[in-house]
Amino acid sequence: MCYCYILYSKFLDKYYIGHSSEALQERLRKHLSNHKGFTSKAKDWDIVYFETFKTKSQAYKREREIKAWKSKTKIQKLINNSDEIEHPDL
Repeated sequence: MCYCYILYSKFLDKYYIGHSSEALQERLRKHLSNHKGFTSKAKDWDIVYFETFKTKSQAYKREREIKAWKSKTKIQKLINNSDEIEHPDL
């Protein structure tokens, strides 16, 4: 399985959108570890949303789609309506 996921940091009041073929908890652990990059700016990231895909390319495509929105409001709406998200053909 592959995932498109959204992390949230209350400290930064920011979202981070990514994709991975790793288990989500392992990926989160890496975001919380000492490293360089955007998520290194805070240590309170939580997974607030994810979608499951069969291939990494599908997950990456969804990540790019969400990032292209450039809208915190639209991302929050996606998270709040997460029970409605399905990908039956994937």
